[in-house]
Amino acid sequence: MDDLARHLELALDLADLADAITTARFRASDLRVATKPDLTPVTEADQAVEHAIRERLATAVPGHAVHGEELGDGGAGGSEHRWIVDPIDGTKGYVRGLPVWATLIGLEHRGRMVLGVASAPALHARWWAARGLGARRDGEPIRVSEVSAIEDAQLSFSWDSAERFDRDGLGMRMLDVARRAWRARALGDFWHHVLVAEGVLDVSMETAVALWDVAALQVIVEEAGGRFSDLDGVARPDGGNVLCTNGLLHDAVLAALRR
Repeated sequence: MDDLARHLELALDLADLADAITTARFRASDLRVATKPDLTPVTEADQAVEHAIRERLATAVPGHAVHGEELGDGGAGGSEHRWIVDPIDGTKGYVRGLPVWATLIGLEHRGRMVLGVASAPALHARWWAARGLGARRDGEPIRVSEVSAIEDAQLSFSWDSAERFDRDGLGMRMLDVARRAWRARALGDFWHHVLVAEGVLDVSMETAVALWDVAALQVIVEEAGGRFSDLDGVARPDGGNVLCTNGLLHDAVLAALRR
């Protein structure tokens, strides 16, 4: 536990480092943006954040591995510890001036996510959690809601292209669940998942995500008392899609998605 608390302190320091870089370039008129091979954007800020985090990790925990969105795998191969980094989750919004973006920092130990930080300086908010230490927003404890019926739930689901909506028919199935809900929104990216953790939303879903998009968020949701899984119900961050709930609604939403 002492090591975990120390690693959480390091993750929060890394988030401070990232925030200084991302906020300085947010809405900058000369922000440089390139297109990656998968046709998604990457900015100089994405790259600068990941380089800075990797440099700090190499000094602070030289025996740890690192997996990041922009630079792939690095650090010590075969390590029991692996840091998973998304330097800017929500880059498409970042480049257009939308303030819903965050740096996501997670730590995996022996294949299990053990801590996560989501820092969103443009929203003036930061969420974090570590196994057995609870989940917090800006230092205050957070907890999922107690809504127990889909018809009473506030739900968010999102996709960013017709291709993602249509993938495996998941988009239409999510839409069917949303129609049953008391209220549905499409907030997207990290934001709707951490809002489940703090009890503002009851359900959040996405059809297509990468490991770095949600690895840090798993710990935040679960430590707040919620459930995190892929859309098949497996509690994993690398399943390619994601469902977060307050726990009480999880099985009902999974059952509805399978219909």
